[in-house]
Amino acid sequence: MKMERKFDLEDRLIDFAVLIIRTTEELFNTKVGNDIGGQLVRSGTSPALHYGETQSAESRNDFIHKLKILLKELRESRSAKKIIKKAPLSENIEQVDKGVAECDELISIFVKSIETAKRNLENEKSKKK
Repeated sequence: MKMERKFDLEDRLIDFAVLIIRTTEELFNTKVGNDIGGQLVRSGTSPALHYGETQSAESRNDFIHKLKILLKELRESRSAKKIIKKAPLSENIEQVDKGVAECDELISIFVKSIETAKRNLENEKSKKK
């Protein structure tokens, strides 16, 4: 059962990346739209790629580090989407809002994952003492 949840999260990150791609394709073709779009594509697609790296972490510390990078990219994506909405740089604000909401949910999931991994690491350390 745990394996299925892992793949569900991976699929969710991939779906988020696709949503990011679709959002950036709809940005206005302006200097700012292109610059923000390029940054958003990088930050918004990388969490799915980094998630794959977490599965090959060499230690619990490495796992936590990789999750923190993934979380950083999600937060950057959320900020870019908020800029797109406030500027506005797209006519499809509904899609932008959908991306912000999904990003917020993913951030919450990974904040909890990091907290759990840190707690597990501390528990491992205390058992070794």
